[in-house]
Amino acid sequence: MEDWKKFFNHRAIRYINHSNPSYLSTAMASFAIDDAIAISVGNEASPPAVRLWVHEQTVVLGIPDVRLPYFESGVRFLHNKGYDTVVRNSGGLAVALDAGILNMSFILPDVKRVSIHDGYQAMVHFIQYLFRDVTNDIQAFEIKGSYCPGEYDLSIRGKKFAGISQRRVKNGTAVQIYLCVEGDGSVRAKLIQSFYEYGLQGEKGNFDYPLIEPGTMKSLSQLIDQEITVDSVVRRIEQCFKEFADELVTTDINDEELVDFEKRMAQVIDRNNKALRF
Repeated sequence: MEDWKKFFNHRAIRYINHSNPSYLSTAMASFAIDDAIAISVGNEASPPAVRLWVHEQTVVLGIPDVRLPYFESGVRFLHNKGYDTVVRNSGGLAVALDAGILNMSFILPDVKRVSIHDGYQAMVHFIQYLFRDVTNDIQAFEIKGSYCPGEYDLSIRGKKFAGISQRRVKNGTAVQIYLCVEGDGSVRAKLIQSFYEYGLQGEKGNFDYPLIEPGTMKSLSQLIDQEITVDSVVRRIEQCFKEFADELVTTDINDEELVDFEKRMAQVIDRNNKALRF
């Protein structure tokens, strides 16, 4: 569980807390900010960074979701349920976000020396380390029946509570995880299940879309059978890096990063306008 520390072997670690849902208006902005910081970290203008973010009532879609035969119907269902929709710029399929889900990005330099596998493993080991006092049962393997299934699903006793994706920008890497901390994971899974039902309408489509079984997904609170909140996990993460880092840098995005953010944001908006043009 110690392997994650080798990816933060700089004297300083940058810690960016955007976990207040009102800080950014949309998840689109969060993806653009991660890109801008990844460019900065890759250029060695910033130390490696840890960024936390939360968004209300949003379903983040993958590129294959856009190819659903009845994609418009699926999106309209989500909008009618009060969910915003965003097409992400990293891999994966549909994921539900809300105030009970904490997203975290490890933004690391030197992309040629950090393999994709290494990036995923760093996040897995960190989460195991972070919650070592409450459980030793966190495992990483694909959970069939979950939404956005993948080799690095995190689960306890076969019930998924987190998933990891990865985004590479120039010489920087953003390893991103969503942690279902609070609430009912199966309710979120039912939402995504219904999205695919509306999007497929009995057809198979041109992609192997998941057959979601809502019971495969839970929140961390449900799995450890004790109350745990997003705020308490934020405090855990901050304390962990305070204890580990020689210096914890808490600066927000700077003027140079803001320029890259605006460029990336324009690209994200363009991608979403094209994908969601009905």
